Amino acid sequence: LPMEVVSRLGKATRLITRDYLNPFFKKYGLQQGEFDVIATLRRSGHPYTLAPTQLFEALMISSGGMTNRLDRLENAGLIERAPNPEDRRGTLVSLTAKGIELTGEIVPLHVENESRALSTLDQSEQQQLNELLAKLLEGMKEE
Repeated sequence: LPMEVVSRLGKATRLITRDYLNPFFKKYGLQQGEFDVIATLRRSGHPYTLAPTQLFEALMISSGGMTNRLDRLENAGLIERAPNPEDRRGTLVSLTAKGIELTGEIVPLHVENESRALSTLDQSEQQQLNELLAKLLEGMKEE
């Protein structure tokens, strides 16, 4: 049973990513990880600014992986980096006006896309699955 559950979790993740998430983000010239960065900045609230360390800790990726994402997003004009006025060695990452506009446009569409991915489950089943996955993740927290 544990092998079946873990296998199904992995397969569901791969299929959702391949069939729903990757094609959706590709339409906007993004990869999923890049969307995660701009969505995290947007969720942070005005002025939509975080330090790179806050971003890679929130997204649980390496600092090198974050640098690559930030480089691509900066080249696309969706974020900008500026010196941190409170730490001369650090920088701050902010959404640009273009980044704010894009996240405002695609977040509702992204939620609709995820709803389509889960459409074989009714609302009650989605809630039950969500609660079970939350319980599983809570039990796996690092100390």
